[in-house]
Amino acid sequence: MNMGRKLSHYDSAGRVRMVDVSAKPDTLRQAVASVRVRMSPAARRAARHNPKGDPLEIARIAGLAAAKRTAELIPLCHPLLLSQVDVQAKFCKNGVEISATVRSKGPTGVEMEALTAAAVAALTVYDMCKAADRGMEISELRLLEKSGGKSGLYRARPRPAR
Repeated sequence: MNMGRKLSHYDSAGRVRMVDVSAKPDTLRQAVASVRVRMSPAARRAARHNPKGDPLEIARIAGLAAAKRTAELIPLCHPLLLSQVDVQAKFCKNGVEISATVRSKGPTGVEMEALTAAAVAALTVYDMCKAADRGMEISELRLLEKSGGKSGLYRARPRPAR
């Protein structure tokens, strides 16, 4: 991380501000985020037959809706016209893995929208499955990739195998 870069949401006096993106050109921007929900084997089994509905499909829809409302949830985010939002959720050995991909053509990135989509999808899995396991853990929320704009391509380092 370049510690020499100043934080963009502060003015020279240290007050928070919304970044002015009016002079930035529109470019195609994409971000991918991921998150994990750890749950017990019993909760995984119960989730596959949840009487409230398929928790993974409901989580996908919640993530889609959340991406579109990111500017309402995070005070300094710009409201964006999103071109595409895709949320995927799948069962894995220890619970559920979720990824969110967001695309837009505009003057600012979509990282927060992808992170918000993934986080809300994970919270929805928790809500749908909490009766079977209140000890579930939501972890490893992170930006995997972003492209577009002045800063170009970013890819997170792969996590070590566990």
